[in-house]
Amino acid sequence: MKAVLKGGIATFSPQGFLDGNNASTYLSVEDVEAAINLKADMILVSLKRVIFFNRNGLDIFIKLFSKIRKKNSATIGFCDYDQNKYAAIRRFYKEDINFSLFKSLEIAYLFSSSYKDQNKRVIIYSDDKSQRSAIAIELHDNGHTPSIAKSLDEYKEKKSSFDYSVDSTFLGQMGQKIATRVSGNAIIYTISSFLDVEINDNFNIEYHNNSLNVGFRLFIFDAYKVISMNVHALNFFSKLSTSAAEYNATICFVGMKFDKTAITFKENMEDAGILFYDHMDDILQNKKLLKELGASSAANIKNKRVLNKETVIELPKFINAAATTIEMMTNSKAIKESANVQNLLIDKKEGKIASSIGYYGDLDGMVVLVFPSAIAKKACELLIGKNTNDMDMILDTLAELVNIVGGKIKTLLADEGISVNITLPRTYQDVESLLEVVENRKGVQVELSFDNDKFLFFLTR
Repeated sequence: MKAVLKGGIATFSPQGFLDGNNASTYLSVEDVEAAINLKADMILVSLKRVIFFNRNGLDIFIKLFSKIRKKNSATIGFCDYDQNKYAAIRRFYKEDINFSLFKSLEIAYLFSSSYKDQNKRVIIYSDDKSQRSAIAIELHDNGHTPSIAKSLDEYKEKKSSFDYSVDSTFLGQMGQKIATRVSGNAIIYTISSFLDVEINDNFNIEYHNNSLNVGFRLFIFDAYKVISMNVHALNFFSKLSTSAAEYNATICFVGMKFDKTAITFKENMEDAGILFYDHMDDILQNKKLLKELGASSAANIKNKRVLNKETVIELPKFINAAATTIEMMTNSKAIKESANVQNLLIDKKEGKIASSIGYYGDLDGMVVLVFPSAIAKKACELLIGKNTNDMDMILDTLAELVNIVGGKIKTLLADEGISVNITLPRTYQDVESLLEVVENRKGVQVELSFDNDKFLFFLTR
């Protein structure tokens, strides 16, 4: 099957049924090589004429496309689907989507830098905040004027007044969502049903430990839907709390009922240092309590890890991910001024805010970004939709932006066959708290300049 090239997008259009038996008949290695030689910005499979598909059928295309990014960094994925097909793809791959989805080829053109029809007003909706932000940044970088709808109702109400409306679209590896969320620098895990020994397998302890390494100090278990627990779950949470204490971290349970669980379980968990609250807002809406519980604290007591050769070799990819994202958001060019191996050093701490994000897998460590407030406000303006001095809003939006940086790092490393996952970002209104996290950790500190505003990048373990 030959690809059709238009507007920087090479499109394959199979038809009928796509399963593990016949999908390979539509596309060969030679077809993919030919598409690569076209030097397209994107290589997509249109599902418009596909009646049925299963995961095995899609996997054949994805495996053939896996080499593309390494050759020309093209976006790969699928387009031209209805809501049922979109839901099926998301269900097949859940959080492991390393390709992109565009509701229509017309929508995909908006993301192609080769397509000439620019400066379109576009409204965006996704129930994934990271995706909303990533989509807005990519559209902005391609010369369009994006606007983010904060709710589905707002999207439906306003979309008729825009040139294009974008929904049911997913930019692969632009962020990561791992059965958790973050609010006010507290990580919130959702648990439900009956908790037993399976909690050991279902809870991502590696992710949790890397979140501690990044600087998170408050972990809340949303337990409204928990029916009961047994002694195996009790022991798991007790050990988790004991381990967290080594970082001065706090673990809380919210909404847990003990009508079907022995009250002695609660007493044992409290003895282990776990706190219990009736409602989530009892914590999240109480800034004084958040501070006391550790959401604004960052003391790090664990042994420090040494920056290794493998990480330093990949340093240019980390810097590129951060710099290109900030360039897109600020419409200014990054100029590298210096790079040194040292402990994190921040001159003139006043007026600076920061964020960190961890990565783990084949490599592990953390990226720290330190912004003058002027750069942070300018970079976040696109995602907020207006200029604001609301620091809480700026910090929340900065976390979204840094999550996108983490997604770009993940993609660039994947191109080299290096597999990593990323934590949620941790933000710091007070850089002194950040310095507590990275105290005595040597790393690579790079100073960048955006229109004479200094921006600091720090890579460490």
